[in-house]
Amino acid sequence: MKKEPIRYEEQVQKLAELLRSSERIVFFGGAGTSTESGIPDFRSAGGVFKGEEGKVPYPYPPEVMVSRSFFYQNTEMFYTFYRDKLIHPEAKPNPGHQVLAKLEEEGRLQAVITQNIDGLHQLAGSREVIELHGSIHRNDCLSCRARYDLSTVLHSSTNIPACPACGGMLKPDVVLYEEALHEEDIASAIHHVQAADLLIIGGTSLSVQPAASFVQMGRGARIVLMNRTETSMDWQAEAIFREPLGKLLADAYLALKR
Repeated sequence: MKKEPIRYEEQVQKLAELLRSSERIVFFGGAGTSTESGIPDFRSAGGVFKGEEGKVPYPYPPEVMVSRSFFYQNTEMFYTFYRDKLIHPEAKPNPGHQVLAKLEEEGRLQAVITQNIDGLHQLAGSREVIELHGSIHRNDCLSCRARYDLSTVLHSSTNIPACPACGGMLKPDVVLYEEALHEEDIASAIHHVQAADLLIIGGTSLSVQPAASFVQMGRGARIVLMNRTETSMDWQAEAIFREPLGKLLADAYLALKR
């Protein structure tokens, strides 16, 4: 049976009570976690994969341009798209990121499992962050294997960033289409999901595999869904929230502390 969202004030109290009664919280997040930081998601009306009205579209679908084969075959256009759509150096953590960091500091939250590559959870102070799809903040030289942070890409004099040490081409440590997730990240994500007593799924439609399949591996954890649209797991959720994730988490945290 479809579960309908409740009034906002009741949502705040419901989420606060779920947080209060849990000791092993795990947060599994997607692009919607960062939209309140000004980073567009992928598949909503204004998302990266939908294009922007009035702008000349790229000649290839976004899924193609962020694939491994496209990176090697058309590196120039890959980096043009990557810089235009996937790097947001001005973005700052929003209240949702900050609350999750506080919950971890207090010992309630055990891990953040994220599909995002923006690094905002760490910037907010979270320590146990499993980045299933990598990070824009790590960039590897394909020749000498040296690693550089995002500033090397941003300050490159050429569109395709080169290694300052040997001149080799840099590749962001981001899991592209046609690439597999890192095994250690998979193992860590599954471990935390299976140990959770509360699994908060936020800002994701659960349509990206295999990452989305991990949330099915919980062992009796209560499930909370925080997403603007329906997901395939709504029917399993103890509570569903459609409000902006960051604001609701922040208000629920204030209620938790009263």
